[in-house]
Amino acid sequence: MNTGEDIQSLRKIIDFTRLISIFILAIHFYICCYRAFSAWGLTASITDKIVGNVAKTGLFTGFLAAKIAALVCLIVSLVGAKGRKDEKLKLTPICWLIGIGLTVYFASTLALYMQLDAILLALLYILLTSLGYLLVLTGGVRLSRLIKSHLDSDIFNNLAETFPQEERMLENEYSINLPAKYRLKDKIRDSWINIINPFRGLLVAGTPGSGKSYFVIRHLIEQHIKKGFSMFLYDFKFDDLSKLAYNMLLKYRGNYKVQPQFYVINFDDLCRTHRCNPLDPQSMEDITDATEASRTIMLGLNRDWIKKQGDFFVESPINFLTAIIWYLRRYEDGKYCTLPHVIELMQADYDQLFAVLYQQEEIRVLINPFVSAYENKAMAQLEGQIASAKIGLARLSSPSLYYVLSGNDFTLDVNNAEEPKIICVGNNPQKLQVYGAVLSLYISRMIKLVNQKGKLKSSLVFDEFPTIFFNNIDSLIATARSNKVATTLAVQDFSQLKKDYGSEQADVITGIVGNIISGQVTGDTARKLSEGFGKIMQARQSRSINSSDISISQSTQLDFAIPSAKIASLSSGEFVGIVADNPEQKIRLKMFHSEIQNDHGAIAAEERGYVDIPVVQPVSEEDIRETYQEIKQQVAGLLRAELEKLVPAAELSAQEKKGSGGSMERPMSM
Repeated sequence: MNTGEDIQSLRKIIDFTRLISIFILAIHFYICCYRAFSAWGLTASITDKIVGNVAKTGLFTGFLAAKIAALVCLIVSLVGAKGRKDEKLKLTPICWLIGIGLTVYFASTLALYMQLDAILLALLYILLTSLGYLLVLTGGVRLSRLIKSHLDSDIFNNLAETFPQEERMLENEYSINLPAKYRLKDKIRDSWINIINPFRGLLVAGTPGSGKSYFVIRHLIEQHIKKGFSMFLYDFKFDDLSKLAYNMLLKYRGNYKVQPQFYVINFDDLCRTHRCNPLDPQSMEDITDATEASRTIMLGLNRDWIKKQGDFFVESPINFLTAIIWYLRRYEDGKYCTLPHVIELMQADYDQLFAVLYQQEEIRVLINPFVSAYENKAMAQLEGQIASAKIGLARLSSPSLYYVLSGNDFTLDVNNAEEPKIICVGNNPQKLQVYGAVLSLYISRMIKLVNQKGKLKSSLVFDEFPTIFFNNIDSLIATARSNKVATTLAVQDFSQLKKDYGSEQADVITGIVGNIISGQVTGDTARKLSEGFGKIMQARQSRSINSSDISISQSTQLDFAIPSAKIASLSSGEFVGIVADNPEQKIRLKMFHSEIQNDHGAIAAEERGYVDIPVVQPVSEEDIRETYQEIKQQVAGLLRAELEKLVPAAELSAQEKKGSGGSMERPMSM
């Protein structure tokens, strides 16, 4: 009981025990230094008789027994002592104080063997023994004032914020398994990040240098190729990931029932690129395909339009481009249905262009507003409707782009079971505005062909996803699961998605994916992830200090498992996230905070053995220029041929109108 009477009794016992210790030490001095006490006149017959009776107990035989008894009584008195607690006291100085005191206390016996005067020897022995005794007493008192519970040993609360993680490797024919290590309390344990259902979407986030490609994307590419996936890879910094994919295909091509072909789209090195027409007429079944393609191109060229979809001056250029694409699709069964031909045809004079386009019934409804504006001399309105499309597409008028976009080396049906493909499209950060729109078109057309039933399992990997525009990516993730299409999006930050796709679509993208792996991110992204990971029960401890005691209270409370501040301070290779499972393969511990383990030496040795992506075919500047000029001539020939057909038709219409004397529809020659 911690009552006042108990405290008083405890103090009396402590004082009495310490008094016994001093009494034993005093008798020891009297017996050992009797000659000195006698010389000082401090002896008496009655004192000698009392001391003699005490000495008969055997406690004072020799030098050590009495000193040990005195020391034991001192220690007993110190055990119950409660001094005023002091946070500044440290254990090491106290230990040194007690250690020196004990050494001096017991080593003082050696002074008795020195060849000195008896009185001088007695003084030296008593002083040294008393000094040692006082040092031990001082150290013991300070030890009672020391605060034994140190709450500042885990100042960042790292131990309380640890939690159990999945330590089993759960593998299936689609999974991605990443070895890792994590901390549980004060122990480091092995774990696995098991993405057993990549078809529910994977979002990889992290600032530059956090290790997205090195620790996550490279393993994803290797494991999916090893498991026989077809693949479409958007390589923002070509050819880092493309070279990896090519060498993994060489290593694991025996794992495929039908060996896939490797194709590359690259606008910088035309000797190492294949040619592909994203507007392949065979894949454009109706005008809605043309509408989707035109929207992708225009929004890819004008990223700020993404947030203004539905506005008049956004939809008008899209409709105009749709009309031109569909006209070329219908002209001689798509003979000239390529993006370069679309760009060249759009640059034609209005009177010739409208006269030709108006002959196609399916697109009249699209071009009627433009024709009306032209006939009514509303040139300002017309330029506002069309100029933005012409100016944007004019940026794509490049001989190298024309060369790649006008060929037909392969089709974009990546997961065709009879002709599986691994397609790598490369961007260039220095030419992002131009290449991004074209690559967005490739991706948009590819998705339509891939997201179908009965196809081979496929993996779509988009490095630096916000640098391209893909409309309705959320629909792909939502519907592609049943078609065995695994989608991986790599972003630096959620705010990057909001800037390029708008807040609503960015929230949908980040909310619909089932698997999230995040390295270091900051701000709203870190907060959103922390809230998504939820809370865990954490132990809390508080300390209260009064004049003579310290009280410690312990409690538990729910707090964030991975706080946003911790996500913002992750090291390279350290990731947090959550994974999705399957009904037949449950994962109880879905959340993780661990460090992915890479064998850096083995990876470096493997990369030194990589072979370069081979040359497709030698291409000269003359070849590129000839293709460029040929496309211009083909469009000029198309206009000339179609206009020649319109002249007799216009004359016949005029004659019929004159002969009948009635009103007819306006002629289509402008």
